[in-house]
Amino acid sequence: MDITIPTKNTATDESSGMAPATDAPPAVTPRAAPIDARDVTTPSWREMGLAIWHSFRANPIFWLGIAALAIPTLLDLASRGWGTDAAAHAPIVFATAIWIFARSARQAAAAAVPPPAWRAVLLLAPLLLLYAASRITGLLEVRGLAAYLSIIAVLYAVGGVPVLKVLWFPILYSIFLIPIPETFIDVGTQPIKLAISKTVVGLLSALGYPVATSGVSIYIGQFELLIAAACAGLNSLISLTAIGSFYVYLRHNASWRYTLILVMAIFPIAVFANFIRVLMLVLLTYYGGEAVAQGFLHEFAGLFMFVVAVLMIFLIDRIVGALLYRFGSRTEAA
Repeated sequence: MDITIPTKNTATDESSGMAPATDAPPAVTPRAAPIDARDVTTPSWREMGLAIWHSFRANPIFWLGIAALAIPTLLDLASRGWGTDAAAHAPIVFATAIWIFARSARQAAAAAVPPPAWRAVLLLAPLLLLYAASRITGLLEVRGLAAYLSIIAVLYAVGGVPVLKVLWFPILYSIFLIPIPETFIDVGTQPIKLAISKTVVGLLSALGYPVATSGVSIYIGQFELLIAAACAGLNSLISLTAIGSFYVYLRHNASWRYTLILVMAIFPIAVFANFIRVLMLVLLTYYGGEAVAQGFLHEFAGLFMFVVAVLMIFLIDRIVGALLYRFGSRTEAA
């Protein structure tokens, strides 16, 4: 029996127009080198500086206006407002906010779409009037808020809504530079102080201690303690929110979902931490006297509970991250 072995047709099939078959291996597309995420999201200091400089050259009047608003206001806030317990976090916020703005400068400049001039003037004019009035009357908190809103209006005039979308996190983060007026602190902390006072007295009374309460005052033995605003948790709440927000920015790229979860978790953490602080101070007063409770141990208790609260935020972030990862894995498997 004759066996015929077919041969390969090296000529092009004119009717089909197909190329001749060859034994050459298929071309392999070279694999691109992996891209480091830091190269994409974090520009160098030189790139950040150039982006800010180019933006200044394009809109020098607006940036000089920001400097005229921000510099004297920040100096007054630093000398008169940042020394209080309610704004002890402000210097850290100031330094990190500058870094975040500089880090986002290149992306903001690329996204800039200036709005019509009349919109910018309509938004900026009343804020400048408020700034001038607060400067004349000496209301530092109102002046800081007016300067803050005016700077946002200037950013809108330079780049429109796209720039505000790019800079949404550093804009919101910078609000922590403005101290809360003492009147608002007193009104806002009163219910918390009463709740902490009643809870501490109820717990110690159940344990057999000679303790009583009247308003925000706690009586134990022959001693009387007054729960101040610092022990109500508002100062810790503000500082923890500022630190937690920056932590979310670094770890989760300013995810608004994580920020919302974190803010919801910070309030009970701050209140619980200050409840433990008040309980510790009451017991220190009972066993060691007023001099012991109001000395170094008083400040140490506050610092210790603040550190514990920060660690609790990190723990909650770990738990929430693990739950979201597990939920996402189950969703993909389904």
